[in-house]
Amino acid sequence: MRDLSAARQGPYIAASPLVRPLPPATRLLLRGNSEVMAAALGALGLEFAETACRAASASGRSALWLGPDERLLLAPQGAFSEVFELLRAALAGRPHSLVDVSHRQCALEVSGPQAGLLLNCGCPLDFDPAAFPVGMCTRTVLGKAEIVLWRTAEHRFHLEVWRSFAPYVSKVLALAARELTP
Repeated sequence: MRDLSAARQGPYIAASPLVRPLPPATRLLLRGNSEVMAAALGALGLEFAETACRAASASGRSALWLGPDERLLLAPQGAFSEVFELLRAALAGRPHSLVDVSHRQCALEVSGPQAGLLLNCGCPLDFDPAAFPVGMCTRTVLGKAEIVLWRTAEHRFHLEVWRSFAPYVSKVLALAARELTP
């Protein structure tokens, strides 16, 4: 499998003090049963937990729970070959699906004390820390675009968005940010 992410330019991201683009990354979508997930996450040095809607992170790698049989695996852009080989060895002989979606998606970070309020401009979730704690992740919508949302700190969120929707999502957030910033 060839890593195409280095050949792609990032999409236009509307300027905002609360929203910034994150660097390109390796993104793999893994589907399989709990045995597959345990083997894959173990190979990547990540903790396997069956808790719904939670992310596991260590050493620059992350696995976001998108469903009982689905994880979005994130790693630095230059780690594609290493991560792919680790997963190929760990998953040999196990029925699974592993797809490189690095070229399809990009990431934005929404941060600041009003990050949850900003996201509520187009996302129907409750961002109170009791309802959406640090480490929680889910597939949801922002405006009319599907996103994967992950709370990485009390006032910081990581958004995975399809590259073609990134300009729209960033404009929605930039417009809402103008209303929130003095």
